[in-house]
Amino acid sequence: MKACFMGLGYIGLPTAIIAAKNGVEVIGCDINQKVVDMTNKGILHIVEPNLQQYLQEVVNNKSLKAVTKPETSDVYLIVVPTPFKGNHEPDISYVQSATEMVIPLLKENDLFIIESTSPVGTTELMTKLIFSKRPELKDKIYIAYCPERVLPGNVIYELEHNDRVIGGINAQSTEKAISFYSKFVKGNLHKTNAKTAEMCKLTENSSRDVQIAFANELSIICDKAGINVWELISLANKHPRVNILNPGCGVGGHCIAVDPYFITADFPIESQLIAKAREINNYKAFWCAERIQNEALKFELQNNRKPKIALMGLAFKPNIDDLRESPAQHIVSRVLESCNECEIFIVEPYVTEHKIFKLTNYQEAFEKADIVAILVAHNQFKDFSKEIQNKVILDFCGALRNIK
Repeated sequence: MKACFMGLGYIGLPTAIIAAKNGVEVIGCDINQKVVDMTNKGILHIVEPNLQQYLQEVVNNKSLKAVTKPETSDVYLIVVPTPFKGNHEPDISYVQSATEMVIPLLKENDLFIIESTSPVGTTELMTKLIFSKRPELKDKIYIAYCPERVLPGNVIYELEHNDRVIGGINAQSTEKAISFYSKFVKGNLHKTNAKTAEMCKLTENSSRDVQIAFANELSIICDKAGINVWELISLANKHPRVNILNPGCGVGGHCIAVDPYFITADFPIESQLIAKAREINNYKAFWCAERIQNEALKFELQNNRKPKIALMGLAFKPNIDDLRESPAQHIVSRVLESCNECEIFIVEPYVTEHKIFKLTNYQEAFEKADIVAILVAHNQFKDFSKEIQNKVILDFCGALRNIK
C-alpha cells in the first residue's frame, strides 16, 4: 500500500513516519522545500522525543520519501493546518488547496482521508468538490474523516496507542479507513459518520478549554483574595468527584486555542459557555501582562530604579518548541511595549532563535533579573528553587508550586 501525506508538520510528519515503520510506502508532501530537504536527509524539523531515530530509519530503508508535489498513491491523507481568520472564522483554504492537488491523481478504489481539524461539514464539502471535478469517481472511491488525538512530547506512543474516531461518508468508506489505520494503530478504532467525527474533535478540545477556563478564572479570584491557588486546587481535588486542572497564563497551541472557534462560528447563539471560556482564557494573558507591569512599577517605586525582568518561556506548553497561538508570546509583546525602559530578558530554551525576540540563556536571565515571570513550566525552570529568595517571582504556571 502506498500513502501520500499532504502536510509534514507536527502531526503529518510523525504519522507518516509511524505508517512507514509499519509497512506502508509513504510519500510525504509539503510545500516548504526546506522541510522536504531536511526530511529526505533524515533530519527532523520539529522537536519530538525519539522521532529523529525513527525518521532516519524509514528514510534509510526508503519507506518514506518527501516531495513538494503529491504522487499517485492508494491513500491520500490531508494533514494541513486549519487556522482561523481575523474574525475567528475557520479557514479551510489549506484543506481545499491540498484536496485540489490530489484530485487529478485519484483513481477507482482510492481512499481519501481528512485528518486536519475542521468545521462540521468540511468532509462533505470536499466530497462535493472532488466529484464536481471527477464525476466519474462518484461511488468508486472512499472518503473519511479521522482526527488526530496526540500530545506533543508523547506523539510516538499516542499515535500508536490512542483510540481513533473514524467517520466515512458512508459505511464502506468507514470500513476502508479502519482497514488502513489498523496497520499502525493499536488503540480501538471507533466507527461513526463524518460529521460526528468532525464534531467529536471540536468537542474534545472545547471541553478542555472550558475546564482550563475554570482554573484560570479561579487563579484570578485567588490572587485577589490572597489565597494560594495551587494549594486550593490540591485540596479541592481531594473530593472523589472533583478534578480541577492547573491554571496557566492562557491557552495556546493549534487545538484548544483554536477549535472552539469552529463551533462558535457556526453556532453563535447556542455556544454560550464555549464562547465565554475562550474569552476567559484569552483574558488571562492580558491579566498576566498587567501583573508583571504592576510589579515593575512597584519595584521602581521601592528601589528608585527600573527593574530587570526575565520572561521565562515562549512555547504554548512545557518542554516543546511549539509556539503556535502561545499566550506567553502575547504577554512578552505587551510587557515590551509597556516596560520599554526596563532591561528585559526573554527566554525559551527549546528555540535557538526567534524572528522577533532576542533570546537569553535561561540561567543568565534568572541570575540578572529582579523580577522573574515564569510563563511556561519548562523543566529547566524548576531548578531555580534555591535562588528565589531575593527575587520577585511571578509563577503563572505553578512551576515552583512545590517549593516552600
